Amino acid sequence: MIELVDVSVTLGETRALREVSFGVARGEWVALIGPNGAGKTTALRAICGLVSYDGSISVDGAEARTLGRRRLARAVALVPQLPERPPDLTVAEYVLLGRTPHLGYFAAESRDDRTAATRALVRLELLPFRDRLLGSLSGGELQRAVLARALAQDADVLLLDEPTSALDLGRQQQALELVHALRDDGLTILSTMHDLTLAGQYSDRLVLLDRGAVVADGSASKVLSAANIASFYGARVRVLEDGERVFVLPVR
Repeated sequence: MIELVDVSVTLGETRALREVSFGVARGEWVALIGPNGAGKTTALRAICGLVSYDGSISVDGAEARTLGRRRLARAVALVPQLPERPPDLTVAEYVLLGRTPHLGYFAAESRDDRTAATRALVRLELLPFRDRLLGSLSGGELQRAVLARALAQDADVLLLDEPTSALDLGRQQQALELVHALRDDGLTILSTMHDLTLAGQYSDRLVLLDRGAVVADGSASKVLSAANIASFYGARVRVLEDGERVFVLPVR
């Protein structure tokens, strides 16, 4: 569904990505991990056409460059780490903004657009909140509204930049369970994640970036080794495995 081949990105004088290659199969959840500055967010922004790049990025078989901003937004929905969330908008108004890529210039929302937005509200169990202002929501409720807006976009690919940032442990778990449930709708998911244990439990595959390059790609048990984490994060950890689940514990 998504394929990057030898993708490089230069931001100012910084080489943010260096000949990065990896793919995400239809319906798969891949997590990009790596230390700060590894290029995780830049990879998402390149897929969305928000930064220029060398190499090739294809979405559902089409080169992203050839799709144009509007067509690309219909195929790929991005949830940034700090999305704009105007506090005076209602939840319903905010979710309806997800339909913007489907509107012509100066066009008003159609019945189909309002139906898609309502469907997203129902899917994220937000109908009781539709008339609430964003500024009145808790952190977990606000995260659900952000996901609902992305879902209303009706894209086949969902890009999530640190979907659990600023959430407490319980809300993190709830948010990731929601994302996992969205896969039942046929979504393909590519996310960046700092918490290695959560990344290993929820994603199908991990891609480890360091200094803009892919240094490991595979299952959690393969990628989340103590040696990899020591080498690329500079951290001492114990890695525990329980069946297919991997837990990363810092060691003093």
